[in-house]
Amino acid sequence: MTLEPQPLGPALAAAEEAGWTTLRLDLDRVRGKAGLMTRCGEALRLPEWFGGNWDALVDVLQDLTWLPEAAGRLVAVTSWQGYAGARPAEWETFVEVLEEAVDFWRGSGGGEPAFVVVLAAPEAGGRPGSGAPPPTPRLKRRRG
Repeated sequence: MTLEPQPLGPALAAAEEAGWTTLRLDLDRVRGKAGLMTRCGEALRLPEWFGGNWDALVDVLQDLTWLPEAAGRLVAVTSWQGYAGARPAEWETFVEVLEEAVDFWRGSGGGEPAFVVVLAAPEAGGRPGSGAPPPTPRLKRRRG
């Protein structure tokens, strides 16, 4: 898995220079929830106790003790358009889980490190034959 070099490359390098942990979640060829959970486990270096479901993903993203201490954490999600197009309801739930984690760390106070998620836009021109990517999700609050 690779990360597109622009514009995320310099941002990730700057975050790493500032003492942040950067994680790259490439969703290329992920087309279902099981694949997404597996990819999250591998790319985000989730602990062994991660249960591979939405609630477990919320839990690990709100308890980052399994990551090394850092000034902040940045997750760059790349190549997400195929998954979003193939499984729009699952994609919406995944975005809600990420938003919930970002909101949790934003509101934690007490000098806790930041947790930031970036959804990378496709590179200009995209892949041949890939069609138009789904629109970048409009973020909203997770229900119940």
